[in-house]
Amino acid sequence: MSGTLITALYVFVLACFVGYQVITRVPPLLHTPLMSATNAISGISLVGSIVAAGSHRGVVSTTLGTIAVAAAMINVVGGFLITDRMLKMFKGSPSGPTSAAPPATPPAAAAKPVNGAPRV
Repeated sequence: MSGTLITALYVFVLACFVGYQVITRVPPLLHTPLMSATNAISGISLVGSIVAAGSHRGVVSTTLGTIAVAAAMINVVGGFLITDRMLKMFKGSPSGPTSAAPPATPPAAAAKPVNGAPRV
């Protein structure tokens, strides 16, 4: 193996390890803002894939660029749909919070002894 390939594999494995460690330690409160940032990065990759598809450097380049455009679009649209769905979960109901009164305890349940001791 060449030195360049070994260095590339080392960087790839290290990036996978660090990425896994970072993702597993993200608190749930930060998932929505990080989703939005990831969507922005996916938008940048979409622009790059459009450039690759339109570079006219050959059939393979155009085909792979077109596939990259489709994959990036699916990623961007799906990310925004999921982010929107997550934000809707945090919104309250339009009429405000409802406070239902707790159900009344029946008189028979109130007179039952608890752990053998009569209620006072």
